[in-house]
Amino acid sequence: MKKILLLTLIIMSLNTMAQNVMSPELLWKLGRVTALGISKDEKNIVYKISTPSVEENKLESKFFTLPINGGNPIEVADTKNLLKDKNTSPDSNYIVYHEEVKIGKIHGKDFYPELKKSNVQIYNGLDYRHWDKWNEGKFNHVFFKENKEGSVGIDILKDENFDSPQKPFGGDEDYIWSPDSKNILYVCKKKAGTAYATSTNTNIYEYNLETEKTINLTEENLGYDTNPAFSPAGDLTWLQMKREGYEADKNDIVVNFKGMNINLTAGWDGTVDSFMWSKEGEKIYFVAPIDGTKQLFEVNFPGLTKIAATVKQITNGDFDVNNLVGFSGKNIIVTRTDMNHASEIFSFDLKKNSWKQLSNVNTATYNSLTLSKTERKYISTTDGKKMLVWVILPPNFDASKKYPTLLYCQGGPQSPLTQSYSFRWNFSLMAAQGYIIVAPNRRGMQGHGVEWNEQISKDWGGQVMDDYLSAIDEVAKESYVDKTRLGCVGASYGGYSVYYLAGIHNNRFKTFIAHDGVFNTQSMFGTTEEVFFNNWDFGGAYWEKDNTVAQKTYTKFNPANFVEKWNTPILIIQGGIDFRVPIGQSQEAFQAAQLRGIKSRFIYLPEENHWVLKPQNALVWQREFYKWLKETL
Repeated sequence: MKKILLLTLIIMSLNTMAQNVMSPELLWKLGRVTALGISKDEKNIVYKISTPSVEENKLESKFFTLPINGGNPIEVADTKNLLKDKNTSPDSNYIVYHEEVKIGKIHGKDFYPELKKSNVQIYNGLDYRHWDKWNEGKFNHVFFKENKEGSVGIDILKDENFDSPQKPFGGDEDYIWSPDSKNILYVCKKKAGTAYATSTNTNIYEYNLETEKTINLTEENLGYDTNPAFSPAGDLTWLQMKREGYEADKNDIVVNFKGMNINLTAGWDGTVDSFMWSKEGEKIYFVAPIDGTKQLFEVNFPGLTKIAATVKQITNGDFDVNNLVGFSGKNIIVTRTDMNHASEIFSFDLKKNSWKQLSNVNTATYNSLTLSKTERKYISTTDGKKMLVWVILPPNFDASKKYPTLLYCQGGPQSPLTQSYSFRWNFSLMAAQGYIIVAPNRRGMQGHGVEWNEQISKDWGGQVMDDYLSAIDEVAKESYVDKTRLGCVGASYGGYSVYYLAGIHNNRFKTFIAHDGVFNTQSMFGTTEEVFFNNWDFGGAYWEKDNTVAQKTYTKFNPANFVEKWNTPILIIQGGIDFRVPIGQSQEAFQAAQLRGIKSRFIYLPEENHWVLKPQNALVWQREFYKWLKETL
């Protein structure tokens, strides 16, 4: 009897453990780790943990130090004196910073001071709104001042209607001191209005404190010039894209050495995310996407010698290396994620090629869960290429059962689908709800060569759609996939993919979910804010009747032109202040579905942009997402 009771308790315990899986509520309790840097004494890593407060509807942050070789974290009240201040000049005499200043007249009261209660906005060019903010005539400007109490700041972009740091995401990484403290270098796109909206031509400018003169250091390059940094020897280094108007161009590391610009990664078939010089100045470490992951690479610095710059991949595995934090002897400190684990701080031994996890913010939580299993699958595409497809299996996966399966369509469109950890499109969470996820590295994904990445431009509804269907059709051959319960989900370009596939899927899918997706390419061109993007990816404007490439975008590749073939339930989600893919795209899609008599639902998040950032909104998003799948799949 005792043996039977013991066996029963063991089975009950195992069942309880098996049911302990990720949930939306748990996902939004996890701590989010941001590594801030190595302490000035090089003994500790300084980092921040941001934890969502659903009750307060915001993220709450605390700061910690962690021994650089591992150990127990210590909470600290302030990090100011722990980290080297990059904004203090090397000679300690000055401080550089940025502030928003009012330059342009936009509001009715700017033109008519006596009409102070008017709320009119007047524009003479584009860039009247960007990302999630309207242009109110205010611009980020770089200032400097003496490093003493009571000193007054000097605006080095005085009266210029340009931004530095760049909006909407730029910060103090957009400006640095020269090693001799005589110059401030800053990133800026010195274009305004319509010219700003149609160009990606940021440059690196150098302002001299003594002469008060500014020179353009990258004038010859018409694409993005970003992320300036100096080598230990004082050589200016930055990231560069060549082609104007192409935001997803190959990103290369360029070094100005003795007046000559040397592109260290020109001959390498990849694109750089971020970089950091070695302490000795002999090589540069950088992060880049490769084969469905993000890994650490190195490239030697040859100077003016005849030795070629050679790129070498130095980490490998089913994980993403993210931020480069600093060095500890022969170790490099980074943050790392995978599809089952949020970001933590790791040390990589460059000599032994071995990893050590340093922070454990969420380790106990993950150890209490049964996690999903991630598999690689390489399939043949319709044009004879090999394509990586991530397949994420539910916790406690049983191959003898059949599971509903979701085709995940990545946004971008030129962005990598790697071992990242999202707090919205979280594959581990999707799998924990009992779904198999099929996530193809379709055309347009970085990490498979420049040609593969560029094939999606001007071909949104072409080969990439065949890639999607090849992926789901191949995985659906597995005995554990319920072919009668296939769904398709995605956001941004992924939302476009959902709308397009809804018109061509030939009854493969039982349900669709689109978030902030492009539904009508013509109205998208007419309302989005970064016009350079659509100029490049759509091939031009819809009124260019002789432009056969563009006209294909607005006819054959326009999801709105295939609504008569829609016959499947669709959930449509839209952020109210998303100016990248404006609200009209989702309104048009929902109206079409409703008038066609198709089961559909519209979820509107008035205070969210292209993402969902507020904890309570995010939980509503998650609950409605899975509620819809339960209803329709």
